[in-house]
Amino acid sequence: MKGVIYSMLLSFALISHNSNAQTRADPTQKQIKFFFPGAKLPKNYNYNYPVKFKEVTIITKDSVRLNGILFPSDSSKGVILYLHGNTGALDKWGNISKTYTSLHYDLFMMDYRGYGKSEDSIKNEDELYSDVQEVYNYLKSFYNENKIILLGYSIGTGPAAFLASKNHPKELILQAPYYSLPDAMHHLRPSYDTTKIAFHFDTYQFLKLTTVPVIIFHGDQDKMFYYGSSLKLETFFKPGDKLITLKGAGHPFMDQNPDYLYSLKNILKN
Repeated sequence: MKGVIYSMLLSFALISHNSNAQTRADPTQKQIKFFFPGAKLPKNYNYNYPVKFKEVTIITKDSVRLNGILFPSDSSKGVILYLHGNTGALDKWGNISKTYTSLHYDLFMMDYRGYGKSEDSIKNEDELYSDVQEVYNYLKSFYNENKIILLGYSIGTGPAAFLASKNHPKELILQAPYYSLPDAMHHLRPSYDTTKIAFHFDTYQFLKLTTVPVIIFHGDQDKMFYYGSSLKLETFFKPGDKLITLKGAGHPFMDQNPDYLYSLKNILKN
């Protein structure tokens, strides 16, 4: 697994170094496919979860249909908006739902453009921000904002932090975040020109503007987004914000980590 992750990041470093004309508004297809490779499902795909769920369609400003799943808990204290990583779609990500519904929170997950049954494909960073805001607005139609928790994993941490900086949810939880994507690539290959990276996701800038509680979980053996990313983000913490280090943990399978589950239970007990 470690070798695969390293090879992926090295290949991106080479793409960034050798590519032309890349802007945040108009990234090259190579960059889009690296960060968001997509994982399409047929439009008539039937989800088969062993728990209760409701399929939802959200229409974006440009009339694209985004697919989401609501997993209700038996006695809801609110809802968690979970922004997943860049590999796989809801047919796989939905399998973690019980981790959260068992703690008496509904769970809402969406597929980004180009994933699952969501239409179109991601074109740039701002478009993704707009999409996740539409999803957040949808949830506000059913839940008081102080009952909404934002939770982002891996690539989803930047958009989750963006939402927290623009809205007033109950709290923000980040799993294995990055300081920014250029910073993550610089850590891999200090000699490469990170100005060519068209997706920034400046998580540190969003934390500066976030007024709600922030909790970060990060494995100290993470080879995808290095643990030092969270140490740098910690410098922007407010009183009460927390960095919880998962000793010996890497990047994947955080939702199965006993230390994560123990801390999460305490965080969501209220």
